[in-house]
Parts: sequence; structure tokens; C-alpha cells
Amino acid sequence: MKYLGLAYFTPEKFAAMAPDDVKKLVSQCPALDAKMRATGKVLISASLGDLDTWRTLRPRSGKTQVIDGPYTESKEVVGGLFIIEADTYEEALHIASMHPAAKLGEEGGWVVELIPLDSYLTP
Repeated sequence: MKYLGLAYFTPEKFAAMAPDDVKKLVSQCPALDAKMRATGKVLISASLGDLDTWRTLRPRSGKTQVIDGPYTESKEVVGGLFIIEADTYEEALHIASMHPAAKLGEEGGWVVELIPLDSYLTP
């Protein structure tokens, strides 16, 4: 079974952190990402680009409307994603718990959401 992991952060909390604290926090991420990938169960893992470059496409009156920036109704914004192929849900949870957003960054509002992917969405 495949699972989508979404890593969220809270931009306002992250922006309130001292630059040195952000640098220290982010410097810990590569090792945790490597540990997660070393399981051999992570099919893809990526950080998402700068929020200023995001666009939202929404249908409006038969046309596609393009809106600048992320459009979300929550304080959290998706900052990264990963896809895990695991034999059990427990295995997927264990692997997802290795992601930096599940281990670090409480002050930045980091959190991971793990979502089973429907089989018709995957080859």
C-alpha cells in the first residue's frame, strides 16, 4: 500500500524564529531525511518551493482562474511531501515518524499528515 505524507509548517511561527534558530533547525533535516530514505520504502521525498511562487488554479464560470500564492483556510501550509510504500499502516507510521517535521520544528508549527492512497491512483 502507498501512503502520502504531507509535511506542514506555520509560516507566521517560522518567520518569528531567530535566523540562527532556523538555520540550526534546517541543518538537522538532511540526516533525518537520509534515515527515512534508507528504509528503502520512500518512493519520493521533496520540499516544496517558495510560497511566493505558488499558484492556485480554480474553476470559475467555465474558465480556470489563477490565484497568486497558496490558498488555504488553515494556518498550516504544506512545505513538503513524501510517498511511502509499506506493507502495513504501522510500518508507514514508523517511517513517517522519521521525517524532520515529525521530529523537529515544534516552534515552527511543523506537523506530518499520513494519508493512504487509493489503489486506483497508483500503477
